[in-house]
Amino acid sequence: QVQLVESGGGLVQAGGSLRLSCAASGLTFSDFAMGWFRQGPGQEREFVAAISWTGGNTYYGDSVKGRFTISRDNPKNTVYLQMNSLKPEDTAVYYCAADRTAKYGSWLSDTYDYWGQGTQVTVSS
Repeated sequence: QVQLVESGGGLVQAGGSLRLSCAASGLTFSDFAMGWFRQGPGQEREFVAAISWTGGNTYYGDSVKGRFTISRDNPKNTVYLQMNSLKPEDTAVYYCAADRTAKYGSWLSDTYDYWGQGTQVTVSS
């Protein structure tokens, strides 16, 4: 049974930082590209970042480029999202996802096979 469990969300002031983690189990982690998506109140799910199965390739949504960094630790079966210079518009539920087919990661949510339950990030102004 595949599980993706996000953690690290919370309330932070604008300009602050948070580090999200996503621990995976029940799959061969190194076989999957990983992605982070987010969904704000009344908004559609938005691509945030993706990382290839080896960690050698990363991709970011335009709204987070230069502020967020995705990384992974394959021996620990964990993917991270370091979020700096947070803005109120970053407020959302953040989800991690695992993609078996797009080895280099994808911005398309439909390509992902497994999803976590999400963690809330709230940025106050």
